[in-house]
Amino acid sequence: MSLASKLTPDQIDALKSLAAGGGSMADLQGHIKEHFGISVTYMETRLLVLDLGIELVADAKPTTAAESTVIPETPAAPAPTGAVSVTMDSISLPGALVSGKVIFSDGQTGIWMLDQTGRLGLDSDSPGYRPNPHDMTEFQAQLRNLMRSSGF
Repeated sequence: MSLASKLTPDQIDALKSLAAGGGSMADLQGHIKEHFGISVTYMETRLLVLDLGIELVADAKPTTAAESTVIPETPAAPAPTGAVSVTMDSISLPGALVSGKVIFSDGQTGIWMLDQTGRLGLDSDSPGYRPNPHDMTEFQAQLRNLMRSSGF
């Protein structure tokens, strides 16, 4: 069960407001502990940010080259293409033998992972989303081909 499912809509809105106001990952982690009474690790906070689609706002103050860090931009929501697209991460998620991302034909996205026992996990970016049977069949076929071509 993810941390996102344990939070109320008001708590989620509070986290989004904090992030929109320039709050950092550490600020969000501290807020969760102080105001919600839930101790979370940095990684759990990072996964929560991904699950909820929270965008962290970069600090507006000018920085020197030595102080600057690159913050990757969140890509725009994919447009429905009518096809399923499966990619593999270059660095797997913690606890996964291999992991990656999937975009279904209706534009919905998710993260997949395969653990050391061969169990497949699929976590949609939209809570409660279930891909249609045709998309699942296509996802499994593409995943199988991707795994074979990668030597698994």
